[in-house]
Amino acid sequence: MKKVLSIVLCGVLLILASCGTNSNQTGGGNEEKKTVKIGIIQLVEHPSLDGAREGFIAALKDAGYEEGKNLKLDYQNAQGDMNNNMTIAQNFVADKNDLILAIATASAQAAVQSTKDIPILFTAITDPVGANLVQSLENPGVNVTGTSDTHPDAIKNTINSIKKFIPEAKKVGIIYNSGEPNSVVNVEKAKQVIKEIGLETVETTIATSTEVKQAAESLVGRADVFYIPKDNTVVSALESVITVANEKKIPTFVGEGDSVKRGTFASYGFEYHDLGYTTGKMAVEILNGKKPSEIPVGFPENLELYINKKAAEQEGITLTENMLKGAKIVGE
Repeated sequence: MKKVLSIVLCGVLLILASCGTNSNQTGGGNEEKKTVKIGIIQLVEHPSLDGAREGFIAALKDAGYEEGKNLKLDYQNAQGDMNNNMTIAQNFVADKNDLILAIATASAQAAVQSTKDIPILFTAITDPVGANLVQSLENPGVNVTGTSDTHPDAIKNTINSIKKFIPEAKKVGIIYNSGEPNSVVNVEKAKQVIKEIGLETVETTIATSTEVKQAAESLVGRADVFYIPKDNTVVSALESVITVANEKKIPTFVGEGDSVKRGTFASYGFEYHDLGYTTGKMAVEILNGKKPSEIPVGFPENLELYINKKAAEQEGITLTENMLKGAKIVGE
């Protein structure tokens, strides 16, 4: 009898041990996860890209991956330098990271050129297909997927709001870096809408952030309003544009909500933190065994009108209740 009980007890212990092992492997609940290494390459620092990075990390934390415990993060800022992008990406590959997050188009292109073996996620990308990051939005292919910041109605709605809010405007001044593929795409879309609503585009290009203030000054007297697209070089020096806009009372429309919070007048946008969070959830799927090729490219879901009241006052805009209706108000 004792022998039978001993055998039964051993069997129970083996089953319990087996269950414990399987629970850890699935990663469910609060079980201890193996430590993972993630490299983050970001083109430049400005609130939108920073928000995407912070949202990504928040999603990992909510899934049980926490820096200093079971997560090693290596964050590198390329400082807007294309050569830095490639060096950082190659170092991430040499360090055998489990996953790479690339924030902005140039950083993502460098990562994609550097490896076909390590999973790559991108975020804050205007045109993933046009930038040759993925084969298609539905079937990215190989080791790459992520999220685009191009809501299909964002540029159209923002440009149309120029006509609505500043009906006397005739010319729209655009500043952008022609070396940023994402900017070229955004500007072409904006110019098309500007033409459709009967306005004229006056554009000036820059190569570095130090040229932004001079570019803004060059548009004074030639443009009735400014439109700043989702251009990382210009947005990283946005305060230079704001200084000119406030001094010369030029209404400034922008490509995303974070720039409105910083002191421009208006935009149809979304929260980049949310976009990064969506990307972080993709990372969790990949760390749990899913292939990037099995995850379609994601997009912003919500689009809101952002208006900065203080900027409106500084740029000489008289706000009405009708203009503010349904808007997300900042700068009060």
